Amino acid sequence: MRFVVLGGGPAGVQAASYAARLGAKVTVVEKDVLGGAANLWDCIPSKAMIATGGLVSLSVRAAKMGVNDVKVSLDLDEIRARIAGITQHLERSNAELLRSQGVEVVEGEARFLDPHRIAVRGRDGHDVEIEGDAFLISTGSRPRVPDWATVDGKRVLTTRQAYPPPEIPEHLVVIGSGVTGVEFVHMFRTFGSQVSLIVSRQQVLPQKDPEVAAALEADFLDSGVRLYKGARAKAVRADEEGVVVDCDDGRSVAGSHCLLAVGSIPNYEGLNLEMAGVEVDDGGFIPVDHHCVSNVKHIYAAGDISGKLPLASVATMQGRKVAEHVMGLDSREHRHLDYDKAASAIFTEPEIADVGLAEAEAFSMGRKIRVTKVPFAANARALINGDPRGFIKILSDPATGVVLGGSIVGERAAELISVIALAVTAHLKVSDIVESLLVHPALAEALAEAAD
Repeated sequence: MRFVVLGGGPAGVQAASYAARLGAKVTVVEKDVLGGAANLWDCIPSKAMIATGGLVSLSVRAAKMGVNDVKVSLDLDEIRARIAGITQHLERSNAELLRSQGVEVVEGEARFLDPHRIAVRGRDGHDVEIEGDAFLISTGSRPRVPDWATVDGKRVLTTRQAYPPPEIPEHLVVIGSGVTGVEFVHMFRTFGSQVSLIVSRQQVLPQKDPEVAAALEADFLDSGVRLYKGARAKAVRADEEGVVVDCDDGRSVAGSHCLLAVGSIPNYEGLNLEMAGVEVDDGGFIPVDHHCVSNVKHIYAAGDISGKLPLASVATMQGRKVAEHVMGLDSREHRHLDYDKAASAIFTEPEIADVGLAEAEAFSMGRKIRVTKVPFAANARALINGDPRGFIKILSDPATGVVLGGSIVGERAAELISVIALAVTAHLKVSDIVESLLVHPALAEALAEAAD
């Protein structure tokens, strides 16, 4: 089986690695960085900067924990070097993994010549033709820049120009109140910037539980973040002194810098998908079935370009499922990827995480659920850590006790959600969580209390 992977992001690396272990002859074509641009140029750097901001926040809380006269200062050069070190280490790890498994890695940009052949244009300008029995398209996405904004990399930035930015903004105007937008609000707030957030709807995180969004909004307001709700940006004006964002409701927001966090677009241009007969939708995504198969039976799509949940964890699992299907393992015991059971996290402070059925979604469906909630203010470890903000909420079936979903707002939410995610995936009951003998004192004890 000759398996060719276009794009070495989380989906591509996982698919290539697993297919090679199963006996396929695998070639990966990547033009930028093994590990994925969206992952190593967006996700990892942002979380590294948020971790730095977390230390700044901890220094602010230190006085309440008996530590006085803690003084901190930011070193952008050191932050930049640290991010580069992390991403380079991860890229090397991916390269070493694939090399150890006999995967061929070809640098360059690929385009289809026909359904079974691609040409790869290398850095020397020459083309190399590669034939395959099966193909995976996992070329990822890039930040979307609206027509009304001109990015200059100095005053008006995309997310990839802010890891870190050329300078710490005095007053950052963030456009976009989704996951990426609120993480940047938190990040630069901890770095000492004044932050204004343009919220096109009536709550931040419009796709999340309103109670979760309200908790984040309250924290933002308490820390001085200015929220402009119901305001949709329509123009950005920049000069040497700063920026002004004009909104469709007549309001204007002035600042020193502007950050665009208005989504991403798939990287499908230049692939010559029409030569392979692969269809894309109006947004440029490749529609796929539950095996990640496109309309061409031997060509798959995974990761951001598949139009499913744009999460590295989802892309990784898609890659594994693609490898299984390519190698025929789906004919044996094979569990389809259930996107409704994917856990996600937002690395604000406090952190936010959720999985499975949401409370608002259940009510809109008319589904009967049992909702239990425990605040971290009642948890000993949260009090010890000096950060009792947030809560754990668990949704379950009132008849069977099976865990249907959950939301967490609070310290280490991204880690704690794993317990609820496992329960949702394995159809465990709340009693299974309650009867687990957990560590004391620990934040995880709140999980058992909420389940009880």
